[in-house]
Order: sequence, then C-alpha cells, then structure tokens
Amino acid sequence: MSHNRYAIYYAPEPGPLADFGAAWLGWDLARGCEVPHPDVAQLPEAVEGLTRRPRKYGFHGTVKPPFRLAAGQTRAGLERTAKALCADRSPVPLDGLKVARLGRFVALLPETTNAALSDLASGVVAGLDSFRAPSSEDELARRRAARLTPRQEEMLRTWGYAHVMQDFRFHITLSGPLKQAQADAVVTALTPTLAPLAERLVIRDLCLVGERPDGRFETLKRLPLGQA
Repeated sequence: MSHNRYAIYYAPEPGPLADFGAAWLGWDLARGCEVPHPDVAQLPEAVEGLTRRPRKYGFHGTVKPPFRLAAGQTRAGLERTAKALCADRSPVPLDGLKVARLGRFVALLPETTNAALSDLASGVVAGLDSFRAPSSEDELARRRAARLTPRQEEMLRTWGYAHVMQDFRFHITLSGPLKQAQADAVVTALTPTLAPLAERLVIRDLCLVGERPDGRFETLKRLPLGQA
C-alpha cells in the first residue's frame, strides 16, 4: 500500500495501555483496523463523538510530525535512517502520564518535565529532516492561523512544524476540541482507568507510521532505541 505521508510516533508497546488507547479512539494503529469503543461511565457525550478528530492518527505521541517524502527519497531509505538513528539513542524512562486538559483538548501528559524525551524528539526531527518535502504555501498558511510566536514561526520555516525543538510538548491526544466543562468531565471519567496503566513507562522504541489513502495512520515499523 502506498502512503501519503510518514511520521515518527511513540506508541505504547502491546499491552493494556495500547489496547485501551486503541479502543478509546476506535482505531488500532498497530493493526490498522477499527476496534469497538469501551464502555466508560460519566462521559459528557458518546466516545465516538469525543474521539472523532484524533481517531485517524491512532493512540500515539508525535515525535516527528507527518510529512511528505522529498523528491528522490524513498520509504526504504527513511526506514533505514530512522532505524539507525533510534539505535544510537537510549530508552527514555517516564515517571508516568496523567490525564489532563491541554488547551481545548484532553490528553495524556508527562507527570514531570523530561529533558531526555525532549532531546530524543529534537534529534529525530533534525536527523530525518532531509526526507521531508518542503511545506506548501497552503500548509504554511494553515499552521500560521494558530497565531504563532516569532520562535514558532522560525520553527515552522525551518522544520515544517511550529511545535518542535524548544516548543515540543509530548502528549497523547484523547479528544477533539471541547468546552471546559466537557473536558473536565472526560478527565474525571478516564483518570481511574488510564492512570494505573500509564505509571512509570519506559519508551523503548519509536514507530515509523504511514498515512494511508483513506487518511488513517498505521504502524509500518517499530524502531528499537539503543539496539543496532
């Protein structure tokens, strides 16, 4: 299958966290298929509506945002380079992730600031940038609609995305944009289930993912950290 864009994600290893995340969004990133939503009490609306916007991306934390391949580059070359880059990096322990509001969205966020994770993300963004096709004017205009700071504008021009390098903030999106009361209700409803699953994680690998012709993303290759 051909893919429109590629990205580097953190996606949890197979297990309870990955299973719940896939069910919550209704899309299994690892298998590239739809899955039934879970029953979660006290939500402000049905899971399907809450998760419609992030569904196609799967349960993940973005490390290098989606990009089209540059002229002359291939998926095979991208995979080889990404694998080598990850092999040269160490696994990253996390103190845990918490369910919280992130602007108008609900997401899983690190309990504490993690410099190693930020450094890993910066290295991946820079190390694979030769594979990224330049952003179109339409893409740039869409990103600029978010009222970027001067530094974010610089990041957009340099790396094709504003929220990288110093402005990187790791998160796993759980909802589309919500009103504050709705977001608070989702946080309250999800915390008892997700908090125990997201304690003391170790990021042992990253994933090369691809955007299918239908717009949904799927895992193409898991890339171990610190393993040649």
